[in-house]
Amino acid sequence: MKQRFDLLVFDWDGTLFDSIGWIVECLQYATKAADLPVPSDALAKSVIGLSIQAAMDAICPGSTQAQVDTLVGHYREHYHTRPTTVDGLFQGVPELLDALRARGYRLAVATGKNRNGLNHALAATGMGSLFHATRCADETASKPHPKMLFQLMDELAIPPGRTLMIGDSLHDLRMADNAGIAAIAVGCGANTLDELAELKPLLCLETTRELLPLLT
Repeated sequence: MKQRFDLLVFDWDGTLFDSIGWIVECLQYATKAADLPVPSDALAKSVIGLSIQAAMDAICPGSTQAQVDTLVGHYREHYHTRPTTVDGLFQGVPELLDALRARGYRLAVATGKNRNGLNHALAATGMGSLFHATRCADETASKPHPKMLFQLMDELAIPPGRTLMIGDSLHDLRMADNAGIAAIAVGCGANTLDELAELKPLLCLETTRELLPLLT
């Protein structure tokens, strides 16, 4: 597998950054603050990876646009009460990305975060210089639509057969399948390995750092 791919596309939350529990808490806080039904942990996890708009629509179906806007505001307000730092990255992620870039891989991020959120996260963790390209849900289509993967492959001039998606959610794997590219699932985020395995990814790994011996 070391010679099979040129472009490695990572999800951010739950794949590189350990934030799933915090996002669940923020989604539950937002609904409670808006006096709407509070989603279970499982429901909240199920929308992680979608754009914030799509996530709010999914956990509060039938809400008006004004209610969704209020939810988004409460979510973002609470999310930023916890600082983003390099310590939030999963163990071994900085070393993994350094090694992959040194071996000549093109690295990218495809995330449900908005552009401001990803830029802040990349700057706060010091990871921004490691990626050749990034795409966010507010500047393209939300997962599982493949548009952000198509845009990344076009920008970096790498075909689907040489591109690999690494993600922790069903949305990541479905996006990869819709784009016609291979995917590796990691069980450190939104979905369990059993859930992810049902979509038949190339491999299922417990943690993202397990990629290192497979690709270098």
